[in-house]
Amino acid sequence: MTGFVDRVRGAVRREPRVDADQLVARLTALGRFLRATDGRIPDTRLGAARTLVERAGARLTLSREHTVVALAGATGSGKSSIFNALAGMDLSPVGVRRPTTGNAHACVWGPVDGAGELLDWVGVLPRHRFVRESALDGTDEAGLHGLVLLDLPDFDSVEFGHRLEVDRLLGLVDLVIWVVDPQKYADRVIHRGYLREFHRNRDVTVVVLNQADRLDQSELTRLMADLRRLLDTDELAGVPLLATSAVIPAAMAELRGQLERTVTERQAVLRRLAGDLDAVTDELGDLVGPVGRAEEEINRGTVRRLSSALADAAGVPTVAQAVESAYRQRAAAATGWPVSRAWHRLRPDPLLRLHLLGSRRADGPPGAPSDGPADPPAPLAVTSLPAPSAAQRAAVDLAVRGLAEQAGSQLPAPWPAAVTAAARSQTADLPDALDRAVGAADLAPVDRPLWWRAVGAVQWLVTAAAAAGLGWLLVGFVVRVLGLPALEYPAVGVVPVPTVLLLGGLLGGVLVGLLIRPVTGWAARRARRRAEDRLYDAVADVARRHVVAPVRAVLAAHSDASDALDQARSRSGR
Repeated sequence: MTGFVDRVRGAVRREPRVDADQLVARLTALGRFLRATDGRIPDTRLGAARTLVERAGARLTLSREHTVVALAGATGSGKSSIFNALAGMDLSPVGVRRPTTGNAHACVWGPVDGAGELLDWVGVLPRHRFVRESALDGTDEAGLHGLVLLDLPDFDSVEFGHRLEVDRLLGLVDLVIWVVDPQKYADRVIHRGYLREFHRNRDVTVVVLNQADRLDQSELTRLMADLRRLLDTDELAGVPLLATSAVIPAAMAELRGQLERTVTERQAVLRRLAGDLDAVTDELGDLVGPVGRAEEEINRGTVRRLSSALADAAGVPTVAQAVESAYRQRAAAATGWPVSRAWHRLRPDPLLRLHLLGSRRADGPPGAPSDGPADPPAPLAVTSLPAPSAAQRAAVDLAVRGLAEQAGSQLPAPWPAAVTAAARSQTADLPDALDRAVGAADLAPVDRPLWWRAVGAVQWLVTAAAAAGLGWLLVGFVVRVLGLPALEYPAVGVVPVPTVLLLGGLLGGVLVGLLIRPVTGWAARRARRRAEDRLYDAVADVARRHVVAPVRAVLAAHSDASDALDQARSRSGR
């Protein structure tokens, strides 16, 4: 018996410790990553991460004093025999024909407080749960206090439901002992379907070659070496590899010792979760790039091009032209020849035609000039600007797409698609938003310029002079018609004063009109530029709120996700 134990004993590996607080911090970071990527990355890529966060949260709230260990293997590997041998009694049925039972059996060592909730979470039926110890054991089983040992169904069962149950339980347990036999230790199903998938959990993986009593020394040595080679190929180098025999109690000593060390350390649950976290975060690594500030990812020139396209679609050039025309019309009404001012005032205001100006005076018609400050305009919610043309809509679409492409050009897939979707998420609201922005802009002057008043006074003066001269001449004409003594007109040189007043007033009015025309044109163009600035600011604000802000939200989410995943992938202390 001693010789057998000597020839099956394997090396004892000291596993690294996992800090519980650091693990919780990593899991919290993964949760932040999921929140940042929610709705922006396909759920198919995030399923494993969400499952891990939920499972880890549940497992860490349950008993940390218990370690759940699963015996997994194929039909005939002897895992149920090992389960019974460790328990020292026949608890799990041993079968050699398929299918065997599809239910896991559990055996608990030590106090059962907390083990019940843990087994409820794992999903082991109450009728398949057993408590190993009794008063007769004394301290014989003290080394395994806290062990919850599961005997899983066969993973190669012809019953598909059995395999699903095995896969479910393998995702929940803290440590897995893979039991293989000399006949099927190299089976592709266990290596490609299971062992290779556990390479991230090598710290909580043990492989057992059972039924070693059926082999002589040379066969055992050869099989152990070949199995070690296969494990190395499965990226499981260094995992404990033991040889056992359920029929020889001494051959179970090393496996029992492995379990005692695992239970005593209370590290298996942390190592399992840390390994799963490593696997999940490594798979997510291609979803994020380097951490960066979202505000710096959008080129200002691109935003200006977008604002320009939106301004054209919103009819800003048309409105600006209306502002210039309205200024010229109001200036003519205020500084023109008084006789023609009424005609100018009767003409409709260009801004009113576009529904861009409300009533500015309670005592006058809409758009009438004001002698002083008035109530602010009451713009309508909807203007009468023409709808954007097909070319303008195409230009807006091109500008939105260009901004999205520029902003997402340095991001890994699928973030560019998320950026594009965000940029286009509010495009349906753009026409109304632009119309409201243009309609809300303060475009008309509130005060009459002083020079309008001065020129208007001059025009009244020269008009009064012309009217006085004309009246004087008419009086003289009437006097002559009535046969009365003719009036003697004072003269300026040889020209009578009334004629001087009439002609001087008329010529003065024309001359004043000609002199102020360039000034009026310059002021009208200045009013147009001022209106354009206000309109472009309003349109730029719409662009920021409806296009740039959603894009920046995605960029900020990417930055947050990248930072969170970097924290979740930190393995210091492992």
